[in-house]
Amino acid sequence: MASLRSTNDFVKLLQKEGELRVISELVDPNLELAEIQRRVVARKGPALLFTNVKGTKFPVATNLYGSEKRIHLAFGEKPVQTIARLAKLAKEIFPPRFSKLWKERSLGLLPFQVGLKQVRRAPILDGSVPRVEELPGLVSWPKDGGPFVTLPLVYTQHPSSGNGNLGMYRVQLFGEKTVGMHIQIHRGGGFHYYEAEKENKSLPAHVYIGGPPALTIAAVAPLPEEIPELVFASFLMGEKLRMKKDKLVSPYPIVADADFALIGSIPPKLRRPEGPFGDHYGYYSLLHDYPYLELSHILHRKDAIWAATVVGRPPQEDHYIAEFLQDLLSPMFPLVMPQVLGVWAYEESGVHSLAAAIVKERYFREAFMGALRILGEGQLSLTKCLLVTNEKVNLKNFSDTFRVITERSDPRTDFFIFSNISQDTLDYTSGTVNKGSKLLWMGITDPNKPIININLPREFNGSFKDKRFQNPKVFLPGVLVVKGSEFKPNDRLAETLLSEDLGKFSYVFLVDDSEDAVKSDSDFIWTMFTRMEPAADVYARTETIRNHISYQVPIVFDCRMKPWIPEVLTALPETVKQVEERFGKWIDSLPLG
Repeated sequence: MASLRSTNDFVKLLQKEGELRVISELVDPNLELAEIQRRVVARKGPALLFTNVKGTKFPVATNLYGSEKRIHLAFGEKPVQTIARLAKLAKEIFPPRFSKLWKERSLGLLPFQVGLKQVRRAPILDGSVPRVEELPGLVSWPKDGGPFVTLPLVYTQHPSSGNGNLGMYRVQLFGEKTVGMHIQIHRGGGFHYYEAEKENKSLPAHVYIGGPPALTIAAVAPLPEEIPELVFASFLMGEKLRMKKDKLVSPYPIVADADFALIGSIPPKLRRPEGPFGDHYGYYSLLHDYPYLELSHILHRKDAIWAATVVGRPPQEDHYIAEFLQDLLSPMFPLVMPQVLGVWAYEESGVHSLAAAIVKERYFREAFMGALRILGEGQLSLTKCLLVTNEKVNLKNFSDTFRVITERSDPRTDFFIFSNISQDTLDYTSGTVNKGSKLLWMGITDPNKPIININLPREFNGSFKDKRFQNPKVFLPGVLVVKGSEFKPNDRLAETLLSEDLGKFSYVFLVDDSEDAVKSDSDFIWTMFTRMEPAADVYARTETIRNHISYQVPIVFDCRMKPWIPEVLTALPETVKQVEERFGKWIDSLPLG
């Protein structure tokens, strides 16, 4: 299969495969387009090409990656097979021998098949517009601060070393030739800006939209610092990525086949309010001061299509991207972290709120060392709650994984909370941006001892003295979910729940709606782990032994909404009604994917 170099290439392939629906009716990018996508995603429907978007001459493509089939059409099996083979080769041969690599040339392991190449002509230089108002930025949620680029591919270079980074940091279209840069210090672009700002220098930056689908995947891949995202994109494509040097446009080479390129520089020590924005946690991220990009050029190819997505409470389109990346990169974890056999971040939690890992336990507490290795590795270091076991469990199945943990965990020795540390910028559970805590929860099998909690209760037959507690639901054996009254500061409700007769339930989750929270694994994950900060919201009787906090069951987790957590994303009733009237019949006729 020929590699896909532009959004138009991908759209044509999806249309040929019956994976795309063209919407030629006039559609408003302010709320309406996003609601259409959400309705289609809910039915696991096709990619969408909007050819008549209000206020712009450019078509908009969404839900391009919203199914396993479309991910497969974009990349095929070759990248997954190659990564697996590379991981195997790394164990078999060190250092690599050319003869061995030559035998594997059909898998694309040779350096001349991967990398960057300069070209004389670049489609991205064929067109331009004078101001960002001519671009189809989306307003996805009612309280968004304005139109955003929702699939922005932000390229920067380290001001000293010249090492490049391609990341996905949301970009707000402020107007004329200025856009916001939600560039975070935890990530590569944020490091580059930090270094430039120390020298009081502007940082050149490119924001690409569209181009080879591989760019989008590379931008969000949790790669080690040593692997350039542009080279990884080339690997996914199976050919070198085409670049164009033009010093009159930018000091950086430009991706030749991008659909759009916003080119400029980020001035040092200047900020302006950015946001709010309805993000992938399912809540708004709030208005904060961030750097901004002053544009010198707004470029586009002649056949440009604006690639976009809509994020919100998971699962959305980005669910499939997250799953593909984890499957793709999982064979590499044991190479980077030898004590770690597998890691899975639960996209239903917004990715960073919850992950689980299988680790080795060849000697006492080796699993703990493996867990610390995970919490110190790149984007995995943003994980808020980490479940760790040495059992060969399918980590994708949360219920099975959580059951393994609860059956094998002794909270007196296996439950750790680390406070006063960094937290993902989009996680507001601590009430303070970028600051929070982590939970490490271990459930390790000791072959010389029986499983600790093999007979956990499956039914709750008790009653509550305090009538603020209602509607108890059993999620898993030993795991109880209880509806509580609305959170009020210092209400001590979680502590009160500890004093109730909870039978032999070891882990109790206090929520606003227990019925909704136990409907599925996805509902449980989202409710519990996006509203709980370990240091503030875990309650248990404890004692300190050798400076270790030893937790006694039951443990109560306060997972109610707090006043400092932004509101849940909800579409306007009038937008829902409008989409229902205009497109509801067609959307409802889609077969459930």
